[in-house]
Amino acid sequence: MFKKILIANRGEIALRVIRTCKEMGIKTVAVYSTADKESLHVRFADEAVCIGAAASSESYLNIPNIIAAAEITNADAVHPGYGFLAENAKFSRICAENDLKFIGASPEMIDQMGDKATAKETMKAAGVPTIPGSDGLLESYEQTEKLAKEFGYPVMLKATAGGGGKGMRAVWKAGELKKAWEDARQEAGAAFGNDGMYMEKLIEEPRHIEIQVVGDSRGKACHLSERDCSIQRRHQKLTEETPSPFMTKKLRNDMGLAAVKAAESIKYEGAGTVEFLVDKHRNFYFMEMNTRIQVEHPITEQVIDYDLIREQIKVAAGVPISGKNYEPQLCSIECRINAEDPENDFRPSPGRITTFHAPGGHGIRLDTHVYAGYSIPPFYDSMIAKLITTAQTRDEAIDKMRRALDEFVIEGVKTTIPFHRALMDHPDYLAGNYTTKFMEDFSL
Repeated sequence: MFKKILIANRGEIALRVIRTCKEMGIKTVAVYSTADKESLHVRFADEAVCIGAAASSESYLNIPNIIAAAEITNADAVHPGYGFLAENAKFSRICAENDLKFIGASPEMIDQMGDKATAKETMKAAGVPTIPGSDGLLESYEQTEKLAKEFGYPVMLKATAGGGGKGMRAVWKAGELKKAWEDARQEAGAAFGNDGMYMEKLIEEPRHIEIQVVGDSRGKACHLSERDCSIQRRHQKLTEETPSPFMTKKLRNDMGLAAVKAAESIKYEGAGTVEFLVDKHRNFYFMEMNTRIQVEHPITEQVIDYDLIREQIKVAAGVPISGKNYEPQLCSIECRINAEDPENDFRPSPGRITTFHAPGGHGIRLDTHVYAGYSIPPFYDSMIAKLITTAQTRDEAIDKMRRALDEFVIEGVKTTIPFHRALMDHPDYLAGNYTTKFMEDFSL
């Protein structure tokens, strides 16, 4: 087992990893930017090293500084959390070159699954259902026009290097294709330095349902059931739940087996998530695989009593998994609390928190790194907390979430607490009747 792990991240996920490491008797090293010197992950780690200025390009994305921090503290492993360098094949490779175990996917696995077009071909070869679409990248507009006619409208144009919704365009009829093609390529080129595009049949009334998987160094994988992530805004998840209210026992079994097949086909090692789009007829299609821990991992932990960070660390140390597939025994919901103003188009709201009161009680979990007096820096993602409720039934979990949101007091900045409170009373949400389009018609 590792003696000391450096956490190459910040905020609540860094604190989350530190907690499990402490329980396992593993020493921890926090890295931080000048903007994060007062953060709790810096305070609670055994050691802390400043790795650069506030901008992430000078700190949390600065590979040489992170490697140097690991060397001077004699760390023997690096946990990347999520975001930043968590799915960076170059970082994974450099860690290995410096005798540091990267607690995540290998460079080869990241390369295979990080590029969406390559990932789709890999999954098709493994027999995992994929969305009808172009074979590889589109070579010309003429080819795009021909394929769109074959698939039938609507279709979706996607950037192969995309993320966060950039380089994506839905096209509902032939007359819209040319402009969408040009706009998507221009946006992708500016955002990623790569304007490569592919196209898929657009799935109507889609739900975004993902399967948590864990694989070990012996090529064995298992699944830990599903999470429904369909409540999104601009392709960014807002709340998640497990089990999905749309799920049937057969669908869970079929999706779980497909996810395990996906993981074992690339001999996946570590915790990962296979993400699917599911149509209104419960046909499911592979969308992408995230080769890291997910923001929403706590709800899976809650419903099967399973520490995913501990499992990540054990697998990285060579411990085999049990191979058991899991079904949720309880119901759990996560609300992402962002420093944003939901009444003003979710505009970011950095600043100093003047009052902070955390909700508590049975079935309440709060993952956060903020406190009264903490100043939220404007340089990073706006998520400041994850509020998780767990109960015997979905209705009870919603009741707990209402109560917890009413107790949750954050003053000094705007947050998404009012949005989540309104969501918990929305009739379509209460009925479990929602798709990825839910937020298009939602208003406070």
